[in-house]
Formats: sequence, structure tokens, C-alpha cells
Amino acid sequence: MKRKPFYRILYVQVIAAIFAGVLLGHFLPGDGIAMKPLGDAFIKLVRMIISPVIFCTVVTGIASMHDMRKVGRVGGKALLYFEIVSTVALAIGLLAAHLLQPGKGFNVDPSTLDASAVSGYAAQATHGEGLAGFFMHIIPDTFVGAFTQGDILPVLLIAMLFGSALAVMGEPAKPVISLIEALSKAFFKIVHVITSLAPIGAFGAMAFTIGKYGIESLLPMMKLIGTFYLTAFLFVTFGLGMVAKACGFSIFRFLAFIKDELLIVLGTSTSEAALPQLMEKLERLGCSRGIVGLVVPTGYSFNLDGTNIYMTLAVLFLAQATNTYMTAMQEVTLLAVTMLTSKGSTGVTGAGFITLAASLSVVPTVPVTAMVLILGIDRFMSECRALTNIVGNGVATIVVASWEKELDRGMLRAQLGMPQRVEDMEGERRLKS
Repeated sequence: MKRKPFYRILYVQVIAAIFAGVLLGHFLPGDGIAMKPLGDAFIKLVRMIISPVIFCTVVTGIASMHDMRKVGRVGGKALLYFEIVSTVALAIGLLAAHLLQPGKGFNVDPSTLDASAVSGYAAQATHGEGLAGFFMHIIPDTFVGAFTQGDILPVLLIAMLFGSALAVMGEPAKPVISLIEALSKAFFKIVHVITSLAPIGAFGAMAFTIGKYGIESLLPMMKLIGTFYLTAFLFVTFGLGMVAKACGFSIFRFLAFIKDELLIVLGTSTSEAALPQLMEKLERLGCSRGIVGLVVPTGYSFNLDGTNIYMTLAVLFLAQATNTYMTAMQEVTLLAVTMLTSKGSTGVTGAGFITLAASLSVVPTVPVTAMVLILGIDRFMSECRALTNIVGNGVATIVVASWEKELDRGMLRAQLGMPQRVEDMEGERRLKS
């Protein structure tokens, strides 16, 4: 098979586009800001296709399971894994803030800060309806409404109900399942077309970010940015790395396997930009379609490891920067509250900042106005949040698939370039028989 020229490889194109965007934004900031529509258009294209992709994948996956108890079991295991890992991520954020103290020495007087700069985020955070409102939001007003409001969870609910109904129907449902499988293939063809535009989207988003905020805006906050990136890196390589090793694969080989998706996320600052491609690649790794369809969309709302690390780290940074003392009980309260406020916060830029405002509202000793300190660098932080989130959801899917014995380890090892093991091949033959 003839290899592509290097300049036609997607990740090479995305790297070049990100570099070009940084240069344009730095040297011609006005022109860089004008590139914003390119990034926005690419993200809108991806979000346009996410709902039908999730619907088709989940419906066909559940319909193929036949056993409804298995659907509930998979969902329960996924949520259990999400809560355990999310809690660890929140605790790691607290630990990193205590050990590295990124806010120490700022000595900021909260009364001197401009509250108007963050008032919009605080208002959005306080307009929520609590846990009951969150669950009510999952239920769409109409069947079609699930696809038009732009959220993942309502589509997931509709797809689970529809797939369960088809599974119960049995033989009469086969024509419908075949139609949805054909539609799924068509939607993934559209995904491939949209993905080919990723370099343009990454260029526009990066040019806008650098042009608007400037590289120099990073300098005063380098300690916080460095702490966050270092903590996220250690969480992925050691935390998720140990989980991956226990599951029988290398986290570094997995990162290399999804490098295209990681670079798209890096360029656009949103993990949603790579959701359809991630689902397709996880199936190629040997995870069953049903597992992928259930775990990945749910994880995008319930398994946000990067957002969790950021939440607790940012709150303690603001407390340190304003010389605000937090008791151990307040930190425990923060941990409990962020477990709830982070749910439903997708990888879209700005969502993490709103949930941060919601978390601060329950720790009144830390002034919400202090958020203005990190407003200018939040865009740069969102890239790391999104990257950690997408890796965490990929690992979670493989773990749940392995847990359910729905993982083809032969395919996993072949795709990741790992040596095949005789016991794995024999186990797969027994599983298929």
C-alpha cells in the first residue's frame, strides 16, 4: 500500500496550521482575531453531526445487545468508574494546589478587582436550578427537540429508549436496525469530510486566541498554567497510565493512536470537536459498538477529568492569591460541590469558567470577583482541560469494554502496535465461539 506524502497526513497539517495561527495572531493580532469565524465554523460543523452520530451508534449498539440487563450493567459500571476517577482528579487538583501553591505571593486585594468583567459568568452560574434542574434538562420537550438543543445527554436518553425498544421487538425491528446502520455509515462519511477541514478550524481558533489575548498575557500566570499542565500530565501518564496498564495496554501507545484527535482538540480548545472520530477509533481498537455508544457520550458529561483538576486547583489558587484562608471542612465541601457542578459541563470553551463560578458561590470566603485574575488565561487552560477529558473518556471506554469482556484484545494490540499474546488470541477465539 502506497504511503501518503507527509504533507497530506492530518496531524502534520494540524500542527502546521496551529503554528501558522500562533504566528499570525502574534505578529498581526488584528488579522488573527478576524480568523475567528474559521474556528467557529469548524466547531459548528462538528456539533451539527454529533447528535445523529450518537443516536445511530447507541441505537444499533443497544439493539445488538438484546439483553436489557446488560445495558443497565454497562451503564452502572461506567458511572461507577466515572465517579471514582473524577473524585481522584478533584483530589489531585487540591493536592497540587497545596504542594505547589501557584497563588502564593500575589497578595491581591479583592476590593480592587473589576467585578464587571466576570459578572456575566457569575450570573449564568447562579441561574441554574440545582440537581433537579440538571436531570430535568436531560429530558427534551419533544423527540426532535433532543436533536436541536445541542446537548448530548437528551440525545443519549432518546437513543437508549429507542434502542431498547428495538431490542425488545426482536425480528420485526431488523429492517429498522439495518436502516439505522446504513445511516450511521453515511454520517461517519460526513465526519471524515468535516475532519479534513480540521487544519482550517485549528488555524482560525489559534490565530484568534493568540491575537486576542496575546502570548504575553501568559507570563504573569505562568506558575498557575505550569501547575495545571504539569498536574494534568502526571494524571494522564501515571493515573490513567496505571489504569491502562492494569487493562493490558500502554497509555503512550494509546495517545499516539489518537494523536489526530488530540491535535484537533488542541487547536480548537474543545473536546467535542473530536467526539465522532474518537468513537470510530475506539471501535477500531476492538471495543464493541454498544460499549462505545454508551460510555463515550455519557463520559462527555460525567467523566471530565481535566475539568475536575482545574476546578479545585483554580479555587485554591484564587484563595491563595487573595490571602483567603480555607478550612479543611470548606475544602471537603468544595470537593463535594465540584463533583456535582462539573457534571454536564462539556468540553466547550467557557463552560469550565461558568462551573468555576458556580463552585465559588458555595465557598463564600473566596470572592467571585477574584475570577478576573484568570479570565485572560482561561482560553489557554481550556486546551489542557479538553485534552485531559478526551484521553480520560477513551481510557474509560476501553476499561468498561474489558470489564464486560467486550474488548477484542487482538485488535487492540494490533492497532496499538503491541506484540500479540497467545492467551489473548485463544481468549478471543473462545469469546467469538
